[in-house]
Amino acid sequence: MAAGVLATAAITPAIAVTSMAASDTIGLFEDLPTYLEIGALSQRTNIYGTNPDGSPHHLATFYDQNRVSVAEDAVAGYALDAAIAGEDPRFYDHGGIDLQGTVRALVNNALGKPIQGGSSITQQYVKNVNIQNAIKDATTQEEITAAFRKATETSEARKLREMKLAIGLEKKYTKDEILLGYLNIVHFGGRVYGVEAASNYYFNTTAANLTLPQAASLMAVVNNPEKFRLDYPDSETNGAANGYLANKQRRDYIIGKMLEEKMISQQEHDDAVAAPVEPFITSPKYGCQAAQGAGFFCDYVVRLFKFDDFFGATEEERMHRLVSSGYDVYTTIDMELQAAAEAAINENVPSSLPDFNVGANVVTVQPGTGRILAMAQNKIYSDDPEVLASGPQFSAVNYNADYTLGGSRGFQPGSTYKLFTLLQWLKEGHGLNEGVDARRRNWAGTHWRASCEPGGTMTVGESWDPKNDELDNPGFMTAMEATRTSKNTAFTAMAKQLDLCGIRDTAASMGVYRADRGAVLLDGSTGTGELVKDPATILGTNEIAPLQMAGAFATVAAGGMYCEPIAIDRIVASDGTDVPVPPVTCSRALEPEVAAAAAHALKNAFQGGTGRESYNKTNPMVPIFGKTGTTDEAKATWMTGSSTKATTVAGVFNVRGDVNQRKYPRFDSGAVQTARHRIFPRVMSVANAKWGGDAFPEPTAQLLRGQTVDVPNVTGLSIEAARKVIEGSGLGFVDGGQQDSSLPVGQVSGTSPNGSVGKGSIITVYTSNGALRTVPDVNGAPNFAAAKAALNGAGFANVTEQCQTTPGATGSAVGQNPPAGTAARPDTAITVTTQKATC
Repeated sequence: MAAGVLATAAITPAIAVTSMAASDTIGLFEDLPTYLEIGALSQRTNIYGTNPDGSPHHLATFYDQNRVSVAEDAVAGYALDAAIAGEDPRFYDHGGIDLQGTVRALVNNALGKPIQGGSSITQQYVKNVNIQNAIKDATTQEEITAAFRKATETSEARKLREMKLAIGLEKKYTKDEILLGYLNIVHFGGRVYGVEAASNYYFNTTAANLTLPQAASLMAVVNNPEKFRLDYPDSETNGAANGYLANKQRRDYIIGKMLEEKMISQQEHDDAVAAPVEPFITSPKYGCQAAQGAGFFCDYVVRLFKFDDFFGATEEERMHRLVSSGYDVYTTIDMELQAAAEAAINENVPSSLPDFNVGANVVTVQPGTGRILAMAQNKIYSDDPEVLASGPQFSAVNYNADYTLGGSRGFQPGSTYKLFTLLQWLKEGHGLNEGVDARRRNWAGTHWRASCEPGGTMTVGESWDPKNDELDNPGFMTAMEATRTSKNTAFTAMAKQLDLCGIRDTAASMGVYRADRGAVLLDGSTGTGELVKDPATILGTNEIAPLQMAGAFATVAAGGMYCEPIAIDRIVASDGTDVPVPPVTCSRALEPEVAAAAAHALKNAFQGGTGRESYNKTNPMVPIFGKTGTTDEAKATWMTGSSTKATTVAGVFNVRGDVNQRKYPRFDSGAVQTARHRIFPRVMSVANAKWGGDAFPEPTAQLLRGQTVDVPNVTGLSIEAARKVIEGSGLGFVDGGQQDSSLPVGQVSGTSPNGSVGKGSIITVYTSNGALRTVPDVNGAPNFAAAKAALNGAGFANVTEQCQTTPGATGSAVGQNPPAGTAARPDTAITVTTQKATC
């Protein structure tokens, strides 16, 4: 009731102007609420990577209000005293309302004069809380503006509400709690809120370390943020040229009030007034451009917040949460590996060229978790349209990610996509040592198994004549050799025996999809991400994001477990509690035996095949498998490989255009098409040194051998007849030339191997040169002369006798070497053993 009477007295001049009855005012005041909900303040969110020593590395900050709430012991006493002296000297004496100031403000408002100060710190705190509560759920600028105007409307009713709430607030909280709340919420100009952020921004210090002049200058800003702020150095009334005169005058007034209230000594006063106003404007690392080389990874994290409904029901809600929740977001990025990736790219690929829209990337993920460890490219990140227009070295498109999470539509992965044909080959029961006919051919009109298509087949309608990068025509080879040498013709022959839908589904199960998922396509439709599955796609013609290819190779390294890429390890709220993050999602995409066999083949490809240039430059070395990729006309070149601890994709490509890397002049670092082999080893060498790597499991005998068939017996056939029989059995045929044989010249004399072999194995067929004779059986001949005559008659001239003394013997032949039936050359020495009574 007393408060109501005071309120009535306070607005008596207003009553006279508005014809409001005093009794009505008292009743109105009594009916006003006393409870004020003080919600969580909007605070800035920080994104971190991890330094080599495990400490957080600050990448970027996001906010709609640049605020960091702090405890009382984190605020200098000068700041607390300056707030009281400048805004509410009777703060510790009143019960929430400074009657003198309130009367002055209400009278002037009622009489149409400019609004003057007079609200107590508690009332100002109430006003700011009401504003924050009004805009906390607003997600658009229009909603924020409307809520702010409503919460700050000029009226006696609002003033009365704030007075009543201030009284209620003082009953619930201590003066110190109210003062701290005020300092954490109050506006300091621009997007700066709260004393900690203001200290950071205006003086590059903390609220705990504010000096007396600095504290007073900040509280001067609070009085009129636009007039007294210190980040307009060119201002004529409050700029560097006049020593920020307007702020200094208000600052010195506050310092004088502090002396008057005996908060400081005369000496402190004099020294502070004599000190110049010296702002040290330090903007927070706002936005992903502040993350420098990690800017594209930072953008990936922001897009996760924006598009992942795990963080909220709508895009606006999710982004509002990012910029207002005061989160500390701890990401997966390893700054040491990131630095290696950035350096490897920057030292080997230019950021721009006048005649080549060149792009380069590195992305590394952790097998078994999907954690993104590094993400870099040959551009400087910016999302500022003016900066982007200033030069081709800037980009907002993340080449490593898909359209949704990076703005990219992906790139053809070339032969690195052969991984999925190799895996399907193994899944369908074939082995690494099975062979295929890798001779070049035109596949026009051929039918291919495709279980997901009507009728279960696909037909190559027009001419399709895939060729090898070396333009060779290798003939038969095993799947192991095809992988080592990356022969297109061999992989085409392998795929011809497989289910094209199975190849596609194997890739999809390992997280691979077209990068234009969600993008508007040329026909006006929206991309679904579904992989194209016609025969040509086995050679890597789908446009895919490098991150998804890294995830697929990591699946093999993890023994067949696919884990979706993740970028966030942990989120901590401003109160120190953990906020749920998207979970690690892993699933079995491959049987361990299939993954082991694929790793075995790819390890050979890395060490002794197309990846050997990267292998030779990697140090320290741990077990690594890898696969290269080169698209048609060398528009893109890739090196993708993995240890059990890290999987890396490194590539150089046309962002737009058709420059052939093999025909383009060299980069400063070397040949364009081999830049991938200068980048990949740099990154993996750091990864190997940090985390090492385990041996990959050995492949099973079954997946080495695969399906088996018996080699048909073609002895005695002509070479062409033997070819037809061998190839008709699904085996590869190689003419091994002539060999010594007793068969007539030109007849097949043998094969290698023979017996049971892997399906598609290469069989070497030999023909007789007629150079051998069959040794006749001379055992039982009555004497040596008869045996020699028989051998001479068979074509063997070099015959000798070996006599054994045997009582009663008559000289008959009892043995021969080589034995009867042996195929031997005519000049072979043959020994005949005879038994005689006397030798």
